[in-house]
Amino acid sequence: MSQVQYKSAEDALKVVQSGDRVFVHGTGATPLLLLQKLVERADELRNVEITGISSLGNAEYADPKYKDSFQINSLFVSGNIRKAVNGENGSYIPVFLSEIPLLFRRNMLPLDVALIHVSPPDSHGYCSLGVSVDATVAAVQCAKHVIAQVNPRMPRVFGDGLLHISKIDTLVGCHQELPEVSYASRISDVEKKIGEHVAEIIEDGSTLQMGIGAIPDAVLQCLGNHKDLGVHSEMFSDGILPLFEKGVITNKFKKKHPNRLIATFIMGTRRLYDFVDNNPAVHAYDVAYVNNTSIISSNPKVTAINSAIEIDVTGQVCADSIGTVQFSGVGGQMDFIRGASLSEGGKPIIALPSTTRKGVSRIVPFLNQGAGVVTTRAHVHYVITEYGIANLFGKNLRQRAKALIEIAHPNHRESLEKQAFERFKTL
Repeated sequence: MSQVQYKSAEDALKVVQSGDRVFVHGTGATPLLLLQKLVERADELRNVEITGISSLGNAEYADPKYKDSFQINSLFVSGNIRKAVNGENGSYIPVFLSEIPLLFRRNMLPLDVALIHVSPPDSHGYCSLGVSVDATVAAVQCAKHVIAQVNPRMPRVFGDGLLHISKIDTLVGCHQELPEVSYASRISDVEKKIGEHVAEIIEDGSTLQMGIGAIPDAVLQCLGNHKDLGVHSEMFSDGILPLFEKGVITNKFKKKHPNRLIATFIMGTRRLYDFVDNNPAVHAYDVAYVNNTSIISSNPKVTAINSAIEIDVTGQVCADSIGTVQFSGVGGQMDFIRGASLSEGGKPIIALPSTTRKGVSRIVPFLNQGAGVVTTRAHVHYVITEYGIANLFGKNLRQRAKALIEIAHPNHRESLEKQAFERFKTL
């Protein structure tokens, strides 16, 4: 490892050469300055592979005009690269979030350069990966060259993301606001109703996993009268703050990391970033640990709340594609669905609106051609729409179809019943 030094972004990025594979730190830690300066070198670069999980901000490198310079080989599909991944300048690697670090550690995806985003070093020389630890720890350990964008606006978060400057080859100073995301104002009446149904089956003392979006936020808004909830989740957002401040979230009964909020990345608004900064109640760990099924299941009453694009009447969940169009990724859904099902008193939940915004049923006789099964029907327990709760665990195919049709939108129930009857001969 070379001696660490501060350089301009332009000078630091000269290490990137044509044909290199470059890891990009993600979510709220997306190193926007480094990416901007990398794109400015597009004319002199060819076939640079960009890999990472989920990024925020303007992913200019994904523009088709740069397809000869940059190719995207993504481990998740965020909105800013979706067109590229479904076009000629990108692709997607289906992989559980918990297993992404293995791709680096086993040298299956050798990394030439890692572009990361950190807090300034403390008096002992330690920076923090801040709001996004996930697979970045493994990327830093495995990349031949590490360039860090050092930003005083990056929170210092305890856990696996503390990184000594001796592990970084080049530091680039910047003062830049982190990308922010908020769904609190986007919650519809449908999502509120789903939140109420989910809250009904969450017990006091449960350990929560939830993603980001209107449905998780709607669920959290309905938990104000619960007691002693815990959080062990791949991520959390602003929705946990009122519950933590009110004393609803105490993490008191967790067996792993009691009294602490645990995540692998944190994504929300500046209020959330300020809350996690230097907060000993918050720890962020390597995703291989946070999303490890045995770690998840060791906590009591794990309630995993995930969503779907569509679900067929037997319980197969498509959560990552719309037909053949890659929309997102496998992510951590299966990690937590399985972890919750193995937890004592756990509840794995798939929560989704009964229809799309165009009125198309999300509960379908068959998944669309090309749709990916993220969660198998053997793993699915609870399915919740605004029309109620279906518990599929232990039910046969006919019983599942009947239960799911009962929580489908009324406009589609007759059609679903007819097609299910044709398939199963009876209901």
